[in-house]
Amino acid sequence: MRALVTGGAGFIGSHLCDHLIATGHEVSVLDDLSTGRHENIAHLLGSPGMRFELGSILVPADVERAIDGCDTVFHLAAAVGVELIVNRPLEGLTTNIRGTEVVLAATHAHGCRLLVTSTSEIYGKNRSDRLSEEDDRILGSPLKSRWSYSEAKAIEEILAYTYWREKGLPAVIVRLFNTVGPRQSDRYGMVLPRFVRQALLGLPLTVYGDGRQTRCFCAVDDIVPALVALVDHREAYGKVFNLGSTEEVTIEELARRVIALAGSDSKVRHVPYEEAYEEGFEDMARRVPDTTRASSLVEFAPTKTLDDIIRELLAEERRDPGGPP
Repeated sequence: MRALVTGGAGFIGSHLCDHLIATGHEVSVLDDLSTGRHENIAHLLGSPGMRFELGSILVPADVERAIDGCDTVFHLAAAVGVELIVNRPLEGLTTNIRGTEVVLAATHAHGCRLLVTSTSEIYGKNRSDRLSEEDDRILGSPLKSRWSYSEAKAIEEILAYTYWREKGLPAVIVRLFNTVGPRQSDRYGMVLPRFVRQALLGLPLTVYGDGRQTRCFCAVDDIVPALVALVDHREAYGKVFNLGSTEEVTIEELARRVIALAGSDSKVRHVPYEEAYEEGFEDMARRVPDTTRASSLVEFAPTKTLDDIIRELLAEERRDPGGPP
């Protein structure tokens, strides 16, 4: 495989690059370093078959330069994180929609196959027991910036699916549910890295809302091999796959487990959504994936528990206090 990874200097992208290089593939990374970090891939830059292009998915010439010679594209570049989406919604819409249009056009022109990473945000306020890929989207008002990310990623999915259906582009869509692990920054509202840092500093762990909202956290080490397996599988083309853990936890309980595993004296402090984000902010009460489709096709089965993940993040934070900016 000669793969282009857009957003390859980001959290998930850099782990994907690690996996691809370790398994003998060649990798071209395109990243503008707006949210990614050069340090995430610095250890790979001397590896045979690894090259880095500083550039943007919004610039066709940058994408053309990076995709040259590739046969596979992993499209991970995106505006990410609730804080970024709420504070700079126009930037998020432009990056996630226009950027994907540029990447899709280049992927098709070069005859590559494609994997697009989407998000569980697609489902919005749907509280189904296990969200399947065919479940309805339930969103709030389009005038609330909270939902702009979900809308943009839905358009991204539609574009990829339409390229497959009308142009025959071998395209796979993956919806990620709260992927976590080393190198993930708390800068853009990522809850688990924030809790870990606060606990080790002895600060209150800030839980937004009443803390009863539930999530499922999956280790990036379990996600990355599944991305490669799916893009390698012809039966995955034109389909959507949920990837994530089904170990459900409330955010309140997550905070308390971090405190306990850290041996911290920190307390939990509840912060109203209006204070954390914006007036009228709406959150999802529950988000649990049905991963039957991925497990049936490529035997996707997370191996790390939530406690495993928390311990790993605590160890990383202790080695590198402050971590990714």
